[in-house]
Amino acid sequence: MTNEALQRATKLLDAVILADGHNDLPWELRQHGGPNPVEAVASLDLTVRQPALHTDFPKLADGKLGMQFWSVYVPCEFEGHSAVTAVLEQVEVVHQLVERYPDRLRLVTTADEAEAAFADGRIASLLGAEGGHSIAESIGVLRILRRLGVRYMTLTHNFNTTWADAGTDEPAHGGLTEFGRDVVREMNKIGMMVDLSHVAPSTMRAAIGISSVPVIFSHSSCIAVNDHPRNIPDDVLAMLPGNGGVAMITFVPAFVSPKVAAWNEQLEAAMAEAGLEYRNLTLRGKFVQEWDGPPKPLATVEDVVAHVEHAREVAGIDHIGLGGDYDGVGSLPEGLEDTSKYPVLFAALLERGWSEDDCAKLAGRNTLRVLREVDGFAR
Repeated sequence: MTNEALQRATKLLDAVILADGHNDLPWELRQHGGPNPVEAVASLDLTVRQPALHTDFPKLADGKLGMQFWSVYVPCEFEGHSAVTAVLEQVEVVHQLVERYPDRLRLVTTADEAEAAFADGRIASLLGAEGGHSIAESIGVLRILRRLGVRYMTLTHNFNTTWADAGTDEPAHGGLTEFGRDVVREMNKIGMMVDLSHVAPSTMRAAIGISSVPVIFSHSSCIAVNDHPRNIPDDVLAMLPGNGGVAMITFVPAFVSPKVAAWNEQLEAAMAEAGLEYRNLTLRGKFVQEWDGPPKPLATVEDVVAHVEHAREVAGIDHIGLGGDYDGVGSLPEGLEDTSKYPVLFAALLERGWSEDDCAKLAGRNTLRVLREVDGFAR
């Protein structure tokens, strides 16, 4: 990669909004400071570089991030009322972040507000709820989350909900139950984007068929490039032009690299032999620290480029975006190690002949369009 390409990428991202669909910093802060949102946000000073985090303000400034959907994630181990409590606590973490760093962040809920924040030198901050179990089968809770500023909900996380099938669980509903269909319709009505990352292909197809507005994949990649259940099949990518939605390509090594995916399969088998649930992220992290298996391979920027270009080929340039999943995984590909590295990806694309206009669509223009269309339908 040449310095010229990196300079072009940096200049481009100074001028256009770079929107990321998924960052797990709020949960990482909870891990450091506990469930009290005030204490969680106060636990680390984000104005200085934090080696333990992928995300802090020096890195964000280097990365030229202009708009972030902060994940208000709740692990699947939380159920019922405890899940609702936890998601509300995580919503408050984001509000606390914005209050603590008003010169860096601005809470926004619309595309116009995001563009105004970017023009004022602030990172436009939106919320996305990861995991439909966090509403505890309540349309009322769904509506409350939207009223609190949550702009998307991922229908499942790693396990099925009682109303939607996850990509990493055994099929139980054939996609969506009738209540699940009601959830999608209600999300359309109230202006909450339907996020189809984590869900089974049957759920993807059912939701796109029901939704009257564009859907998103906040952090997924392409199954044709790496056959992983968290990725998007080509027939679903091909549905996005008709729906208007956006697939936000993620950087998660196991999703983008076949070598890392194969290593993960070995890890899953070892955990199963030990009687442990691989999909439990807390257990997985502890197990890896003591596992005597082979060293984990490295993913690369080129792996991510392959997914971005495949999604462009199948879905079209107007239907792709980015969702790094920073601070939601232990490590990222070489060259994309933290949130300072977005310009590296765009430099690689420019070197491969991408136009600056196409890079601008990938960076944030497509995501802003979806946000506007969802709001237009709701109003």
